[in-house]
Amino acid sequence: MEAYLDNAATTRCSEKVVHAVTEAMTGTFGNPSSMHRKGMEAEQIVKVAKQTVAKTLRAKEKEIFFTSGGTESNNLAIFGAVQANQRVGKRVLTTAVEHPAVRNPMKALQEQGYEVVFLPVDEQGLVSLEALREAANEETVLVSMMAVNNEIGTVEPIEAAAAVIREQSPKALFHVDAIQAYGKRMLTPEKTGIDLLSVSGHKIHGPKGVGFLYVREKTKLTPQILGGGQQGGMRSGTENVPGIAGLAAAAEECCTGVLEKEAKVRALRAQLIEGLKALPDLLINGGKSDETASPYITSVSVSGVRSEVLLHALEDEGVYVSAGSACASNKPAVSETLKAIGLTEPYLSATVRFSFSKQTTEEEVALAIDAMQQIVPKLRKYTRR
Repeated sequence: MEAYLDNAATTRCSEKVVHAVTEAMTGTFGNPSSMHRKGMEAEQIVKVAKQTVAKTLRAKEKEIFFTSGGTESNNLAIFGAVQANQRVGKRVLTTAVEHPAVRNPMKALQEQGYEVVFLPVDEQGLVSLEALREAANEETVLVSMMAVNNEIGTVEPIEAAAAVIREQSPKALFHVDAIQAYGKRMLTPEKTGIDLLSVSGHKIHGPKGVGFLYVREKTKLTPQILGGGQQGGMRSGTENVPGIAGLAAAAEECCTGVLEKEAKVRALRAQLIEGLKALPDLLINGGKSDETASPYITSVSVSGVRSEVLLHALEDEGVYVSAGSACASNKPAVSETLKAIGLTEPYLSATVRFSFSKQTTEEEVALAIDAMQQIVPKLRKYTRR
C-alpha cells in the first residue's frame, strides 16, 4: 500500500478529466481558430469550458482567460495590472509568504523601479491587516495576496483585506492567488471584491500545463503574450483544447459538494495530528482554528530530523510528502514562509508538508502516522550520534 500525501504539489487526474482530455485529443482535435467544422467543434469546447468555469465563480464567461497554469496566471495578473494602470502609481503590496510565482515577479518589479511592500505575517502566517491599512495609499496600484498558503495551509483574511483596500486604495486592483483554495473553499470574486484571481488545473485533479485567470469586467490589463489575438487578444496562442476540456471537467467536479469534501478532509487532518502527538518536539505550523487552517495542508516541523532525510525515509515506506513547496524542492533553500512566521532552528530545516485531496483515505493517513512513529525516533537517534 502507498499513501500519496503530496496533493498540494499535484493531484491525480480524475476519470472524467482523462476522458475529456482524450476525447479532445483524438476526436475534437481541430484548431479552434479554423473556420471549418473541426475548428468550430474545438471552439465550442473552449466556449463551454469558459461557461463552466465562470459558473463555479458566479462570474461572466468573458471574465475567464485560459493560461498555461498558475505561474502564467500570476504573472499576467501582476505585470498586466501594473503596466495598464501606471497612472495610478508605482506602489505594490504583497505578503511575506507568497509563492515564488508571485514573489519573484514582485522582485522583478522592484528592479524596474516599483515600490514593493512585503507585508508581515504573524506566527500563524496570517497577514497583518493593520500593516495593510498603513501601507495602502492613493498611489497603490496593486495588492496581491494568496487565499491559502501553499506551504503551511494558512487561510488568509481575503474578504477583510478587500474591504481595507477599497477604503484605503480605491483605485488599486486586488489580485488573489487562489491556486490552493479553488475547489476547496467557496469563492465569489465579485462579491468579495477581487479583481484578478489565479487558478491552476493540476491542483484540482485536472491536467498539468493549463489554468485560468479571472479578470473582473472592465479591469484594465496589459497582455503579456502577443500573437494571433486569441481570447480577445488577452492571451494569444492556439488554445490548449485538451487541457481546457480537462480543466473544465475538473472545475465542475471539484466545485460540487465543497463543504462536504472539506468536512471529510478535516477529519483526516485531525486523524493525522492526533497520531503525531505521540512524537515529542513536533510543531504543527499554520492556522490554529478551522477558520484559519485549510484542512488540505498540514505543515509539520520535527526537531532533530532534516526534512530531506525524513522525506526520503517516508518514501521508502510508501508515503509521499513534500519538503515545503514542491515547486522549488529540487533547489533546496530555506523557506521564506517558514522564516516569516518566526520558525527557527532546529525546526526551520526540519519541516515536511502533508497535503490531502478528496481522494485521500483514512488508510493512507494511518500508514503515514505509523511510518512517522517508526521513522522519527530512529532518525533522531542516528542524528544524535
